[in-house]
Amino acid sequence: MITRIFGLSIVITVLSLVVAYLYGGLTALALCAILGILEVSLSFDNAVINATVLERMSEFWQRIFLTVGILIAVFGMRLVFPLAIVWATAGLNPVEAFDLALNPPANDALEFPDGSPSYEKLLTDAHPQIAAFGGMFLALLFLNFIFEEREITWLSWLEKPLAKAGKLDMLSVVVAGTGLVLVAEFLAADDKRSTVLIAGLLGMITYILVDGLGSMFHTEELEEGPQGGPSTLVKATGKAAFFLFLYLEVLDASFSFDGVIGAFAITSDPIIIALGLGLIGAMFVRSITVYLVRQGTLADYVYLEHGAHWAIGALATILLVSIGVHVDELITGLIGVAFIGAALISSIIRNRKAEPDAIEDTKEPASV
Repeated sequence: MITRIFGLSIVITVLSLVVAYLYGGLTALALCAILGILEVSLSFDNAVINATVLERMSEFWQRIFLTVGILIAVFGMRLVFPLAIVWATAGLNPVEAFDLALNPPANDALEFPDGSPSYEKLLTDAHPQIAAFGGMFLALLFLNFIFEEREITWLSWLEKPLAKAGKLDMLSVVVAGTGLVLVAEFLAADDKRSTVLIAGLLGMITYILVDGLGSMFHTEELEEGPQGGPSTLVKATGKAAFFLFLYLEVLDASFSFDGVIGAFAITSDPIIIALGLGLIGAMFVRSITVYLVRQGTLADYVYLEHGAHWAIGALATILLVSIGVHVDELITGLIGVAFIGAALISSIIRNRKAEPDAIEDTKEPASV
């Protein structure tokens, strides 16, 4: 199963590294490999969250996410998205933006001799609105999770009180909105405050809209279960799966913001970024997602979903803080890995404690 799930990712990784070498020699090959590793380390929590949604979808829509979705992830977010930001902020047409990306100033300068900004500088200048949009989308995802009562809790001392507080309607929106106002007031530059507010509000609206539509149609699907009764085993199809697919794509985009921006600390070449972040990184994230679904890992290790959401909360916080303070990408990656690792270890400990009880329950009572 591992070979079947990860085989294509391995093949694409090898081909991407070969293309990178032919494109720019050993330097390009090394940069491509580094970017691939960066993307996987930053997005492991993304894979866990993707798996929680993907297992609710029918096999057909799972294949759509793993085929059409990967094209959107590779070419949409890792290649077209940075170019589109430059088109919008610099008033360049697509051809000019792509030419600017392929021909940076000498010595990695942020400006050309005539004073015009480089592709890297234009994209970096757009970071506040990108971070505000992605940060608020992920913040609502995290807040809606921790404010919901659950039968199983991981950090019970914290999650249970937060779940009780979550009985207040729209508390997640109140907390997220308050955070956005504080970020715009105290972290954003004076000329970026309105931009950050608007981008953050758009991020919140996008989450509420896509998540709401997905939940609405998913509920309808469940109500049409076998013999007219509800069933949690019904897989989302049709409109329900379509909106879940949209939700996953926006979620993936929000996760990729920090990776795309962080990549410019390594290289500004869009071809290398597309090969490393897109083809290598995004493919492996998809493979990890499939592995988690096929193996039933989330059911076996029940705290993984909790750890992933806490990692999302940390990532959302980092994105918003990065509007005013630079945060090293290594910190972002390590925090996510730390939460996932801690949740996995906690799950293993829980399972081991449960094994003796399960064995005891299966013993037949002694005959009299």
